[in-house]
Amino acid sequence: MNLFDRMMEKTSRKVAQNSSRRNLLSNFSKLLVGAAAVPLLPVARASEATGGYPGVGVQSTGNPEDPGNPASCDYWRYCAIDGFLCSCCGGSASSCPPGTEMSPITWIGTCRNPVDGKNYVISYNDCCGKTSCGRCLCNRNENDKPTYRPHSNNDINWCLGTESNVYNCSTAVVLGVALNN
Repeated sequence: MNLFDRMMEKTSRKVAQNSSRRNLLSNFSKLLVGAAAVPLLPVARASEATGGYPGVGVQSTGNPEDPGNPASCDYWRYCAIDGFLCSCCGGSASSCPPGTEMSPITWIGTCRNPVDGKNYVISYNDCCGKTSCGRCLCNRNENDKPTYRPHSNNDINWCLGTESNVYNCSTAVVLGVALNN
């Protein structure tokens, strides 16, 4: 065992003589910066081709008058949405996933359809009854109003009037064409 102890002591002393605390801090900071840069690599951008969310493929409504991917925050109906997209949670842009219930109390927004250039009134309904879906979180605050105008505010849990007030995800139901003044 003496031989092993002497060899370890000699190696430890050599490392101590040839390195410093500054060198250790320098190498550690390089490691931290390198680890922070990993999400910037092209591998992270590969998920954009699938709608921007891992495990969620590109979806389409199939209607040329309703363009876009309902599983993406950039979908035209989601201009005032705040929450998890039901289209990523087993439902669709206008229907709740199985086992959840659509809240009859909603907030509304007005979004422009890029195909026909018209503004549409969108009802954002929360689906309630299961724990949060946790997929495809979107927070777009276009035309969001302060809390003193609750019908146009997206920061409230709208699971009222349902059997359970546990939030799962949000839908975007088209109510009709908005009237221009």
